Amino acid sequence: MNQNKLFQQTRLRLALWYALVMALILSLCGFGIYRAISHAHWMTLDRELESVAGTLHDTIELKLQKPGQLEPVIQQLLPNICVVGKSCIQGQSVSKRHILSAINQSNYYVRFFDNSGRLIAIAGTYPDELPIIFNKELWQTLKDSKGNFYHQISFVLHTQENLDWGYIQVGRSLAEFSSYLTAVKLTLALGLPIVMGLVGVASWWLAGLAMQPIYRSYKQVQQFTADAAHELRTPLAATQATVESALMMPQLDETEARDILQTLHRQNQRLTTLVTDLLLLTRLDRQSVPMQWEICCLDDIVNDLIEEFAALAIAAGVTLASSVRLSTPLNVIGNADQLYRLFSNLIINAIQYTPPTGKVTVSVDSSDYYAVIQVQDTGIGIPQQDLTRIFDRFYRVNSDRSRSTGGSGLGLAIAQAIILAHHGSINVQSEFGKGSTFTIKLPFDVRPLDSVRSIYPFKMLYHRSHQ
Repeated sequence: MNQNKLFQQTRLRLALWYALVMALILSLCGFGIYRAISHAHWMTLDRELESVAGTLHDTIELKLQKPGQLEPVIQQLLPNICVVGKSCIQGQSVSKRHILSAINQSNYYVRFFDNSGRLIAIAGTYPDELPIIFNKELWQTLKDSKGNFYHQISFVLHTQENLDWGYIQVGRSLAEFSSYLTAVKLTLALGLPIVMGLVGVASWWLAGLAMQPIYRSYKQVQQFTADAAHELRTPLAATQATVESALMMPQLDETEARDILQTLHRQNQRLTTLVTDLLLLTRLDRQSVPMQWEICCLDDIVNDLIEEFAALAIAAGVTLASSVRLSTPLNVIGNADQLYRLFSNLIINAIQYTPPTGKVTVSVDSSDYYAVIQVQDTGIGIPQQDLTRIFDRFYRVNSDRSRSTGGSGLGLAIAQAIILAHHGSINVQSEFGKGSTFTIKLPFDVRPLDSVRSIYPFKMLYHRSHQ
């Protein structure tokens, strides 16, 4: 229960951190999107304003004759133009259509200044609250007394004799632009919490997916610890019982003492084998000890093992044979001791799970890049539902039979670890009640040749306790 709580807390922390990071990323993206939209609209606004002002400037400049004086023809170009102090009151507009349709829009205005900066005339919808102080900067953003913003551009006007006439300013209200940006900000502000809610749900789900391999690994470690403790407890309990029974005897003769010592020796040997297997698996998993790579002749290894286990096969009533389909020795780069252990585990398994009169065949072949070794038996086979778990540590397909043979359930796990350490692969084909075939592929070269030493024609016999 405590462990489940720990995993839930870890999952929650992962989800919160993920959501926090995503919130930061989305906030930066939202800010970037807002800035990009704002910049794009500013550029569009400037191009539009510059186009309108440029057209109006070029049209009017051709009609000007005297500095600071508007010609009557300009009133025809801008019918609603208001000359300050003469034609109309400042700010008043006449509902006539201009020569430029843009000026007819309610958000555009035009101002004329003489060379001294005095306002001469206005056209379009000119806001009364906009200050009339002249500023000849090219681009300006103005603010009226009500807090409304306007954007304008200024050009110098010349007469037909190329004399300085004054200035023309064309501007427009930014109300529409500001409303659009406000809508964008509101959309981003309201959308971010909704997106973050979805991100929170997704992060919780993703954290659960991320935690599943860790949780399964933890469960496997728990199961491994329980299995290892059980395997260690069995010989320890037998040893303890033997010692206690011996201590309860008033005296021991030589025969009884020898029997007790033999029992203790068997249990101690079982413990030693189990601990040795566990240490080997640990070293293979962690790669803590550098492996000594050698040129290993698979033909010799298989033949040695066939000779070594011939007596075990005869005792079980099983025919043990080898099939070497090559005319030349098959060499690979690997560790001879581990390869002996690999093939011996598979051969012993095949013999133990093959009934009398059955047959176990070990074949050696090669493909373009791999040495191919098969261990085939006519034994009891493996159920399909167990094929995916036979390489798990301490896993037994048939617990009673495995225990009767003295195995700990580590043989195939060790075999797989050795194959992975040699960058090879193993494939299992089995039909329940008809037998199994283990196919191992080992690459010919997994190490530089200058780091390899030849060990043959020496024969290496592998004598130890097996699964």
